[in-house]
Amino acid sequence: MSSLAALSSGSGASASDLLRSSSSGVIGVPLRILGRSGAVSVDLRRRRRGVNVMAKIVKKGKVKHEYPWPDEIEPDPNVKGGILSYLSEFKPLKEKPKPVTLPFEKPLMDLEKKIMDVQKMAAETGLDFTDQILSLESKYEQALKDLYTHLTPIQRVSIARHPNRPTFLDHVFNITEKFVELHGDRAGYDDPAIVTGIGSIEGRTYMFIGHQKGRNTKENIKRNFGMPTPHGYRKALRMMYYADHHGLPIITFIDTPGAYADLKSEELGQGEAIAFNLRTMFGLKVPIVTVVIGEGGSGGALAIGCANKLLMLENAVFYVASPEACAAILWKTAKASPKAAEKLRITATELCKLKIADGIIPEPLGGAHADSSWTSQQIKLAVVGAMNELLEMDTPTLLNHRMLKFRNIGGFIEGQPIDPIKKVNMKKKEEPVIDIESITEISTLDLEQEVEKLKDQIQKSRGNRSSEPINVGVNDLVVKLKEEVDQELTEAAEFMGLTNKLDMLRNEITKARSSPEQPMDSGLKDRIEKLKQEFEQGLADYPNSGNLNYKLNMLKELSKAQKVVRLKQELNEGLKVVMNRSDLKQKVDMLKEEIANAGVSEASELDDGLKEKILKAKEEIASELTKTLKSMNLDVQLVASKPLCAELKKRADELSSEIKERIKEAAESSDLKSKIETLKLEVEKAGDSPDPETRRKLLETNEQIKNSIAKALNSQEDLKEKYETLKKEVRRVYSENAPEEESSGQNGGLNHGVYNPESNVSSTISSQT
Repeated sequence: MSSLAALSSGSGASASDLLRSSSSGVIGVPLRILGRSGAVSVDLRRRRRGVNVMAKIVKKGKVKHEYPWPDEIEPDPNVKGGILSYLSEFKPLKEKPKPVTLPFEKPLMDLEKKIMDVQKMAAETGLDFTDQILSLESKYEQALKDLYTHLTPIQRVSIARHPNRPTFLDHVFNITEKFVELHGDRAGYDDPAIVTGIGSIEGRTYMFIGHQKGRNTKENIKRNFGMPTPHGYRKALRMMYYADHHGLPIITFIDTPGAYADLKSEELGQGEAIAFNLRTMFGLKVPIVTVVIGEGGSGGALAIGCANKLLMLENAVFYVASPEACAAILWKTAKASPKAAEKLRITATELCKLKIADGIIPEPLGGAHADSSWTSQQIKLAVVGAMNELLEMDTPTLLNHRMLKFRNIGGFIEGQPIDPIKKVNMKKKEEPVIDIESITEISTLDLEQEVEKLKDQIQKSRGNRSSEPINVGVNDLVVKLKEEVDQELTEAAEFMGLTNKLDMLRNEITKARSSPEQPMDSGLKDRIEKLKQEFEQGLADYPNSGNLNYKLNMLKELSKAQKVVRLKQELNEGLKVVMNRSDLKQKVDMLKEEIANAGVSEASELDDGLKEKILKAKEEIASELTKTLKSMNLDVQLVASKPLCAELKKRADELSSEIKERIKEAAESSDLKSKIETLKLEVEKAGDSPDPETRRKLLETNEQIKNSIAKALNSQEDLKEKYETLKKEVRRVYSENAPEEESSGQNGGLNHGVYNPESNVSSTISSQT
């Protein structure tokens, strides 16, 4: 048995300083190893059963205190931060950050370089260049002002992501008198991408929570580029509960591209952590003010952004998806990010208009990184002002204020009529990316307006039954568009440096065509194909490629429309020639007279002899029309329709009669009958030439009656079942008897007058009114 004995020397021994031993030797760390770190005192005492070894380690060197500042420094409590400044790991950088020039700032850098060159020349030569330097500095200041007062949305995104932009802790140490950072989510983790702590501003204590990016590559890796994991959001949640319990107002700073979206974060519940924060923030009984100091990306920003007041720095952005991601989804290329940034409305000005942001905090010219201290003081003024306003509210008012802020987000336009022609179920055609700088003689907007006018005229011409062709001006527009496309293609070739190759190839093709007896050389064909591929590959880098592709697509559509208009004119001309023939015209007039003398209202009531005459006349007209169109070099095929067998035709007529009876029964119902009577009276009052408003009301009432009857008819399952059965039998008969090329797509005329509720309803209403 081994025993423990107290050390005879030293009063500060603890249980960890004692080493256990046995008769077989020392158990634990060897004494020679312990001896390396300090002096070891050993007392060996012989006992009846074994040897007891007692040792104490005396460390050499200075004793480390429990506080982080050295003894020789006496922290001055009057200095900002006092001894708390030693508790933070966030220290000033040893090296000044390198200046970073954004792409749109290059003209400013050129002016700055000229100023430096003139100053250097003045120093070297000893000449006085004061006037020139002042002139250049004045130009620089004016250019800086013009640039930063007319920034585009994508340029503001670049400023918000600037590597030297002040971070959350930069602003916190600038605006607080004292600040101490709090760590951990009490589940074993401490995410450095979210920093929390308690600080005081003008004697009032606040809870600070914010995303923390790095100031250099090393810090960015440590902070995960400001993208929090679930541990970070749970740490923020713990601090929110802490602030709510102690009545501390909360200030959050948003600066993140989004929550970290790796596999581990998803496994640990990234979405759940964000959702829990969203729910909790709406129930906190203390005021919350959020400041967007950089970029606020999606739910990763909103997880600490459900505040009573949302303030944004002038060049900050707040978005649900980054412009690059949006452009890749909608336009399939990241080059469209400027357009995406504009459409997303992510800048502070746009978000204030949409009432998402509640205020804009100004930045110095050049961005927040140009003067971070001044920017921090502007943040302090805005936050203190917002807090003073919120602290005057009682708890129910505060919670209701926070709820109403988010309930009022989102604008709706009510009371405006919806275009009935608009196909709401069709995907809207994607607009190409247009480069504004290279708009030529006729702008894209003008072309769009001309195309829309053209479409309207073609749409109107469809309802025009006259045989006279309608001049829609397609030819002129196609010629204009071809000229523009040729000009654009020429400019694209110059941009890619292919002008000489094209000229040489064009000359060779001209020579090859001059001798039609000889076929084109295969080598020349390969060169043409190779140049074509090279041109298509380089077109992606052409700045105005979007506009060019748009005009090419428009040219294709107009060419199709041109063919349709030409074909329609030729068909009308051919039909006019056939119908003006005296013998055919006489036959048609005689048939009309016989039909009128028969005194029937439906085609099914005609006798067989008259039906036979009508069929013969139709075949003769179709045959003559085919001949005429063929003489006009049009490819025409005459498709003969086969009549239904007697039994199926009889069943179709019976079904049609039954449908008409059901329509009459529906029209006789009390509500529809009153509507029809009202429509009769309105028609009588309007007379033969009603005003546009009366005509619109009559058409609306007529449409309502038709829809009501059609709805009543569609609810009768027995009619539907009879119709479907008859349709299947007709298809079966034609599939057995008709040739393959004729059977497809034909139903023997079943849809004509059998189950067309709208046409039958129309005829019924017409007969009643």
